[in-house]
Amino acid sequence: MKIYFAAPLFAQSDLLYNQKLVEKIRQQQPDATIYLPQENAAINDKSAYADSKMIALADTEKVLESDLMIALLDGITIDAGVASEIGVAYGKNIPILGLYTDTRQQGSDNQQKIQALQTVAENQFHYTNLYTIGLIKLNGQVVNSEAALLQALQEYC
Repeated sequence: MKIYFAAPLFAQSDLLYNQKLVEKIRQQQPDATIYLPQENAAINDKSAYADSKMIALADTEKVLESDLMIALLDGITIDAGVASEIGVAYGKNIPILGLYTDTRQQGSDNQQKIQALQTVAENQFHYTNLYTIGLIKLNGQVVNSEAALLQALQEYC
């Protein structure tokens, strides 16, 4: 099984988290081949040069070779590159597992938080782009924890 790991990769915290989670997946699925774009120095060594076409071609090729995509959805918005990769995977019917761990999901049954939605600028919940989420759900699923991701991964591998 070939897995494409779509995730933000520009902050040190992103790089470390991606590396940590991919290592867990590699331990759980030793027969899987995981493409983690940050490991591709030819296009992601930010001290070197890779133009937009080189990056698009390299990552798209790896998406299209994949049997499954794992996409990290956390952040202020879904990372633009991740959203593009999700679109490519969806267009080629490649299943997608989205990981969305934002803690603002909690309290969906809290009446104060729900009532606050009636007040301008008092949204207690995080918004994520529904079009992108829809593409994932049409050909996969969104989970809210690493444990749930690892469990769902077993269904695909």
